[in-house]
Amino acid sequence: MVIALLSRLDRVRVTLGYSAALAVVAVTLVALGPHVRDQVVWRVSTNLHNLGEGHLGTLIASAFVTERGPIYVWLPGLFAILGLAELLWHSRRMVVAFVVAHVGATMLVATGLVAALAAGLTSWSIANVTDVGMSYGAVGVLGALTAAIPRRWRATWTGWWLAVAFGAAISSAGDFTNVGHGIALILGMVVGTRFGRPALWTTARYALLAVAASFGYLIMANTMPSILATSTLGVFGALVATWIARRRAVRRALVSTTQ
Repeated sequence: MVIALLSRLDRVRVTLGYSAALAVVAVTLVALGPHVRDQVVWRVSTNLHNLGEGHLGTLIASAFVTERGPIYVWLPGLFAILGLAELLWHSRRMVVAFVVAHVGATMLVATGLVAALAAGLTSWSIANVTDVGMSYGAVGVLGALTAAIPRRWRATWTGWWLAVAFGAAISSAGDFTNVGHGIALILGMVVGTRFGRPALWTTARYALLAVAASFGYLIMANTMPSILATSTLGVFGALVATWIARRRAVRRALVSTTQ
């Protein structure tokens, strides 16, 4: 029984290790007090100031510090996303999806902010805004799960999440964090297409998917305006994507019958 339990835990070893690291960091920062915590957040932030100073280590360190409230609130959702991806794709591929989304979205957002500053479209104070957390990586892994979704639901899933990401960005007036979530989602979807065949779905994995999807949604839509915008656009996007997929399926069927 113990061996069986250890074998199951080994399948999500990266998720367990990362979750433990996040918990240790969060508890330590709470114990050290708000002043030390603010200093740590500033030093590991991937804002333009730190990146401009060449502090590229923040691209990794920022994923281990979060400002998203008590850890017990969000850690189960994060565990569901990463754990499910690790079960379906195995450890290495899950890590690839997380790192590509986290680093890629951070750098692309930074590039966009630099362009906005050069064009005079935003204030220079944006360069010092703190930016830490695991949300880009988590959303990227959620995006990578797209390739593992059963084919009959994949178009609906894709349309929903792309529309949700768009709705979150416009409802926040182009807030760079929400734009980054959209970029991370797309990066994850692209990376996931290279992962090959996933492991089989089970009832437990579908339950994890429900938790993962709920958490991913709350990452992108956490205010009433954003919830209204994303839910409306999400349903619309899902319906349109499903309709397009069915039209394509009908066309393929007609072509195959005429050959």
